[in-house]
Amino acid sequence: MNRHDLKSITKAFITKRFVAAVVLFHLIALYGMSSVASAADAAPGSPQLAAKSAILMDSETGQILYQMNADTPLPPASMSKMMTEYLVSKAVKQGKMSWDDTVTVGENASKQIGSRILLAQGDQHTIRELYIAMAVYSANDATVQLAEQVAGTEEAFVKLMNDTAVELGMTNSRFVNATGLDRADMPEKFRPAAEGETLMSAKDSAMLAYHILKEEPEFLETAKIQEYKFRPRDKEPMKNWNWMLGSNKNNPTLRKFAYEGVDGLKTGHTSSAGNCFTGTALRNGTRLIAVVMGVDGGLNDGKRFLETAKLFDYGFNGFEKKTIVQAKSTVTGHETLKVKKGKSKSVPVVTATDLTILVPKGQAVEPVVQEVKSAQDPLVAPIKLGDKVGTATYKYKDPSTQEEKTITIDLLSSEEVNKASWWRLLFRAIGNFFSGLFQGIVDLF
Repeated sequence: MNRHDLKSITKAFITKRFVAAVVLFHLIALYGMSSVASAADAAPGSPQLAAKSAILMDSETGQILYQMNADTPLPPASMSKMMTEYLVSKAVKQGKMSWDDTVTVGENASKQIGSRILLAQGDQHTIRELYIAMAVYSANDATVQLAEQVAGTEEAFVKLMNDTAVELGMTNSRFVNATGLDRADMPEKFRPAAEGETLMSAKDSAMLAYHILKEEPEFLETAKIQEYKFRPRDKEPMKNWNWMLGSNKNNPTLRKFAYEGVDGLKTGHTSSAGNCFTGTALRNGTRLIAVVMGVDGGLNDGKRFLETAKLFDYGFNGFEKKTIVQAKSTVTGHETLKVKKGKSKSVPVVTATDLTILVPKGQAVEPVVQEVKSAQDPLVAPIKLGDKVGTATYKYKDPSTQEEKTITIDLLSSEEVNKASWWRLLFRAIGNFFSGLFQGIVDLF
């Protein structure tokens, strides 16, 4: 082997080593980045869930404490019945029907499959009886009959569902029926013309639950019924599919799923959706909403409730309420607002309400004043004690999602400012005139 051959071999060896090193470097970088991304998605101490998507929300403020694929639209199965429950309750409140109204079961309801109470065409039941069957036993036949009672047809009711979803800010939802059944499982005669299936994201499901709890809190009295005998002749009462109800702690079969404080809301299961659950629990004055979707396993293994318990544990054990802006407190640097035609030239102001959020234990949140606006600039006397005179906008970083949040709080006058007499206003005007004149002379020099 001559010197030229040796150089060629050496060069080729070095080149291959260099290429291999470059490839190895990129692989390491790629792996490292994916590891960092995974770590960022799951904050230390956050629950590890066996679900396709999930979310945990504070029911009072809508603050999100945890989310995983929460904006992904997925089949919600019977969780979509929450929208039906919401709309039926609103129709009763609006006087369009009464809980005691008797309705006659139609063909569509009588042909429903899945969870049902075996309604026959021509049967008669009250709105309340059908509502309980829908809320407790997730009865598809009762649900369809209620939908038709509200809107005339299920298809018209579905339009109402979709319109309401838009109004509530549910941006990743679409309903094709009142029940959450797959299109193929609907009675063929009553399938909608439009293609597609019912889809709803975990965040939208939590948002729907948020509105139910805010606007229809009495629904929980129905949602927490453990069992209900629909007809006197029925051999067995309907059992609530929500095994997580706190009241199940005395049930030997369901005790391991019972969770203190749980009193709603809605389960869901189909072959395409898997096992889903939107639950709510109240403990020590804090109510949380938890959603899990796409949990694998059988309908009767209760795994969705165990996954939901992880979310509730995370929220109740890891967070505490903190008031980061006190009510009736002054805004630093903006303690007063200007007033004209008053005995005083300014009025002291304080915040009308507090700002309280859930914060991970051991963390601090410092709000920053972004803007203070007077209702008029300047305000005009007279001003009464407690009048709304302006607003203060605060900015802070959400401790869970790290998103920048802003909130605006009303400002109230903490003292009265009576209107000044014309004599006082005259002398004030004269004083202002000479003050301005003197300042103008000073400026000349």
